[in-house]
Amino acid sequence: MANTPTKQELLSEPIVHVDPASFDARPVIDAYRDMAFQARNLAQAADIYDRMLADTGCAVILTLAGSLVSAGLKKTLISLVENNMVDAIVSTGAVVVDQDFFEGLGYRHYKAPGSPEAPVVDDNALREMMIDRIYDTYIDEDELRACDETTRQIFDSLAPGAYSSRQLVAEMGRYLEERHPDAESFVLSAHRKGVPIFCPAFSDCSAGFGIVMHQVTRPDAHVAIDSGKDFTEITRLKMAAPDTGLLMIGGGVPKNFAQDIVVAADLLVESGEAPEGVHASMHKYAIQLTVADSRDGALSGSTLREACSWGKVDVVHEQMVFGEATTTLPLLASDAYHRASWKSRKAFAFNQLLDQVPASAT
Repeated sequence: MANTPTKQELLSEPIVHVDPASFDARPVIDAYRDMAFQARNLAQAADIYDRMLADTGCAVILTLAGSLVSAGLKKTLISLVENNMVDAIVSTGAVVVDQDFFEGLGYRHYKAPGSPEAPVVDDNALREMMIDRIYDTYIDEDELRACDETTRQIFDSLAPGAYSSRQLVAEMGRYLEERHPDAESFVLSAHRKGVPIFCPAFSDCSAGFGIVMHQVTRPDAHVAIDSGKDFTEITRLKMAAPDTGLLMIGGGVPKNFAQDIVVAADLLVESGEAPEGVHASMHKYAIQLTVADSRDGALSGSTLREACSWGKVDVVHEQMVFGEATTTLPLLASDAYHRASWKSRKAFAFNQLLDQVPASAT
């Protein structure tokens, strides 16, 4: 029996992130437009995304779920943020903390040898070496625990009180700005651009371990995560920009959270709690890249037309693309980058708006 590779040997080939600005996908998208199935759907999604970006009064909300940064999409997400192609992000905690912030600290994800169907190393052996596996990707568990500890240190540095996930992720961006200013990280880019990042299930990641360690050691004076504040803040964003578009990668909680702000804004308008002159409207544009199936009735695969029945998404400019994000998102992003409609957009810098205390709270 062959000797088991060492941990150093297994963690020797880092994932390389694809840069959508480094190639021009427009000819591919143009060819897809005259094909069928998901090729044509992706071309139609690209047209909608370009229309979304050309509509300069429309705020673009990006939602993220799945193993995206760990799979090589970090530069794609950075490109979207830095080129004003997204104005707010709603994400799982794992994408933000365990993947992007983790790499911002200088750590990496690695290519696993062999294939998940024919693994070179048994998962029990990986566990003994403190290597975690995501399909065909490896992560050093020791480094993940260092990431957990870094989040605890950030929480320890804050005044006790209830914070939205957006505020806590902004502190992570500030930490990278101060300690790792040369890092490639969409959390850092968003911090610099004033792009808010919401993690509705923030405890479900390294930050969750960090908050546990923080609260246990400081039981009488600690930081808490206020999910209600999250919802209120992103609803304020919707009222500040009635025209919105969704670019959804995967599904899950981020998808539902971003769609629900329409209903929340509508309730505030109906109750008279919204600022005078504000109206609530469905998301004007919507794209979802997903591999989830709609037939089980679950949210991740539910169609955008179904969301229209809830009053969340208009169906004039919407497109589902049933394809895995590492193959679809770089093409979509590259097409949008090279069409260059983003060059005429302003940066909404919503963090500045959300950091202001609403008049009703004073």
